[in-house]
Amino acid sequence: MDYPLSVLLTYAALVVWFGLLVYGVKQRRFGPFLIFGIGFLLVLNVRYFVEGAPASIAFFVGIYDVLDNLGIAAGEGAAALASCPDNACSVWGDRYLTHPSWGVAFYDRFLNGPELRTTLLYGHLGFNTIVFVLMHYQLLRTGHGGNAARHRMLGRVSFACLTIGTVCAVWLASEHGPVSEYGGPLSEYGFYFMSFCVYGCAVMGVAKIRGGDADAHRVWMFRFIGSMWGAFWLFRVMLFVLGPLLRDYEAAALLICIWFSAPLGILIGEGVRRYLDKRTTGVATETDRATTAA
Repeated sequence: MDYPLSVLLTYAALVVWFGLLVYGVKQRRFGPFLIFGIGFLLVLNVRYFVEGAPASIAFFVGIYDVLDNLGIAAGEGAAALASCPDNACSVWGDRYLTHPSWGVAFYDRFLNGPELRTTLLYGHLGFNTIVFVLMHYQLLRTGHGGNAARHRMLGRVSFACLTIGTVCAVWLASEHGPVSEYGGPLSEYGFYFMSFCVYGCAVMGVAKIRGGDADAHRVWMFRFIGSMWGAFWLFRVMLFVLGPLLRDYEAAALLICIWFSAPLGILIGEGVRRYLDKRTTGVATETDRATTAA
């Protein structure tokens, strides 16, 4: 019986990451949580370029196999579960013979699909990974003082990468209409909506800074960062939870994640920004009071 080390290590990483989140909430220090999340994303995305799309997709599907098959006896199934020929899409060997139906379709589409489809996937993953890293650096090293030229240059690089990554994503989504395991046309339009949320926030941020409104630029960049976290991490976490709960309804869990992860990320990003602004204002107020009293 096979126990894939890569999946088990991923579960261990998730436990550690959750611990860092709890620590962050208690201590009001989220730096370790964010750094770990960036590194975690890099590991998951870079493996596509190392192992190839089919093997990486099988690993990705294997993460969801455990919960999606929880409580299902041998020989039983569910509307949102399917098998793949010779169980080739499984990293668990014969332990799990059924998998999320979206995962089976995902694996088959890149195992037997045209080379262009795989190239678009690599383009989307590669360029969006660059953006994910750069946006945090840009957030920490703002465009004030002597860092203005570098901030502006990296902003242009990031926006160019985002544009390429989004074009690849939209191109891939345009092929989803006939794929019932993804949710058919609802998944296609859902991914268009996700791309609109992410790219729209970035465009608004660029428009505001080009108009000279640095404060509004900052607002939209927080929303953009939230949309990126939503589209990647919130999407996957939601699917991890909703998959086993909605396995009697094909594509229901996936469609909810597609349509709601990015806008929820925007709301979280906006909430974080308001919290930080309120905290900064509070510190400034206390400093003013202390100065006046002195």
